[in-house]
Amino acid sequence: MRDWQVWITIVALALATCITRGAFWLVGHHVTIPKRVQEMLRYAPACALAAIIAPDLLLGSGGQLALHPSNLKLVAALAATGYYLLRRNMLETIIFGMLFFTGLRLYLP
Repeated sequence: MRDWQVWITIVALALATCITRGAFWLVGHHVTIPKRVQEMLRYAPACALAAIIAPDLLLGSGGQLALHPSNLKLVAALAATGYYLLRRNMLETIIFGMLFFTGLRLYLP
């Protein structure tokens, strides 16, 4: 790809992002979302996060279910979940989970 093509692609993607996100600001107050839809949208971020994270935690390299103690990601996620249940602080939980996972990777064969 030539340099000008890269820049045109970057500008086009930036415009597409601004238009799709800005449309809600421009016409958002004119559109009313039903109460039931608003209630369902509350759970969208958690569902999207679960859809991204769950396969990474539960599946091994071959795509098969890996629920054994040698699955370090799953062990670290369980430890982080326990930490969250004790402390109820999301930022500390993220830091703890990453440190725990890093420690497992460095010190276990």
